[in-house]
Amino acid sequence: DKEVRAIFLRLFAQLFQGYRSCLQLIRIHAEPVIHFHKAAFLGQRGLIENDFLTKVLNGMAFAGFVSERGPPFRACDLFDELVAFEVERIKAEEGNPPKMIKHVRELAEQLFKNENPNPHIAFQKVPRPTEGSHLRVHILPFPQINECRVQELLQEGLARSQGAPPATRGDKKCVVPAGPPVGMFTCS
Repeated sequence: DKEVRAIFLRLFAQLFQGYRSCLQLIRIHAEPVIHFHKAAFLGQRGLIENDFLTKVLNGMAFAGFVSERGPPFRACDLFDELVAFEVERIKAEEGNPPKMIKHVRELAEQLFKNENPNPHIAFQKVPRPTEGSHLRVHILPFPQINECRVQELLQEGLARSQGAPPATRGDKKCVVPAGPPVGMFTCS
């Protein structure tokens, strides 16, 4: 699973290399708007006639990608590192499958570590049902709901949430590396 995800991560990193140099921050509105200059991206990479990439860039998923990853100051991740710093490595591995496979395995390992930061924690196994347990009837009556108590709990929760400070994410924000400009890339 992680190796397949690593392959797609590399694919999209190659496909979108240099995308940050085509982002424009428009400050006309109260909230800044990030715009992706598609024509410049396709033109500088020599892919104006590429129907697939044009459709990808026109899709809603790419619009979400730009709005999520466009801000210059946010938490960085593995994709940002690939796009910014691994350009030459990915380009050098194009003709060398063993090196490419090694890099995919390294990425898969990193993805696994990101999702499982504490590998020493053992998972508790769920015990198998005893023999014949399917023959027993385990129907418990559904408890009656006390409407007054539900309303009290809702009011308590609302009171707590109104007085509590806004929740913040624990991600450490940093300046997103821009990576090399789009003009460096020509696709084959």
